[in-house]
Amino acid sequence: MSVGIRDVARAAGVSTATVSRALGRGPVSEALRAQVEAAVRATGYRPNLSARRLRSQATRTIGLIVADIRNPFFTAVSRAVEDAAYAAGMRVILCNTDEDPDREAMYLRLMEEERVTGVIFAPTRATAEALHAGDLAFPTVLIDRCGPPGAHDSVVLDNAAAGAALVDHLVAQGFSRIGGLFGATSSTAQERRAGYAGALARHGLAPEARACAPNAAAAEAEAARWLAEPGRPEALVLSNGRILMGAFRAARALSLAVPGDLALAGFDNEPWTDLVEPGLTVVEQPVAEIGAQAMRLLFERIAAPDQPVRKVVLSGRTVLRGSTGPR
Repeated sequence: MSVGIRDVARAAGVSTATVSRALGRGPVSEALRAQVEAAVRATGYRPNLSARRLRSQATRTIGLIVADIRNPFFTAVSRAVEDAAYAAGMRVILCNTDEDPDREAMYLRLMEEERVTGVIFAPTRATAEALHAGDLAFPTVLIDRCGPPGAHDSVVLDNAAAGAALVDHLVAQGFSRIGGLFGATSSTAQERRAGYAGALARHGLAPEARACAPNAAAAEAEAARWLAEPGRPEALVLSNGRILMGAFRAARALSLAVPGDLALAGFDNEPWTDLVEPGLTVVEQPVAEIGAQAMRLLFERIAAPDQPVRKVVLSGRTVLRGSTGPR
């Protein structure tokens, strides 16, 4: 629960006016100022930096909180959001969380202090599951990851269908031992994992899934361990572009031929996936549309706060390349 100036006054045993004077360097004794500052520390109170602004003044600022700005997916989505905001005469505050729930909480507090007009947010799974309706003080649209049903507007890929499509393609190419390496922190990865497992079950095959941090270094380390074990998979499904990069590096370090020794299929049609040899089969996400749709939902939510919550589900496009050639 948020802590207000009344809570500080109660803890310090003074009036709210005294708290305001003490925090604003007004005329109070040093002893009283110290008493108020101790109450601030005890309660965890954070002054609203925008309280100095007139209540009627609109900030015309959009907050954009993403998981990893180095990930080309979020870079492209950010560009689409910024383009739409600029066209509407609004500014964008961009925050990068590195999939850290503590940083997410800090930036959400910052957005409240800055009294942003609204926020577009790609939360970790832990934060998303805790984001219930009414928890945030500003209109919010979730991208790439969803919260509890009916809590917030969202724009997502049909992740389960995309994960299943990669498995169906690999099975059609003759692969049967199909492993999956999925990010450990997002609902997106879990949905892709569910689609992968469901498709294998349809084909009468058993899933062999593992998880790692959603970055190239962690994926390379986990894939290297896995691929060095006896009975390694014939093919791998990777849940984002960074994990795909890590797995490709691991295969190359182990001198595994792709697809002769190991087929690779993943997500995110990043430029490098078409430059390596062989090119990598991927699900291409409609990144520009994700950003544009998120801004549309946010503007509509700002204009009509009481309208029903909406979820926009977009389809990916499977781009077939040499990394999934016939078994």
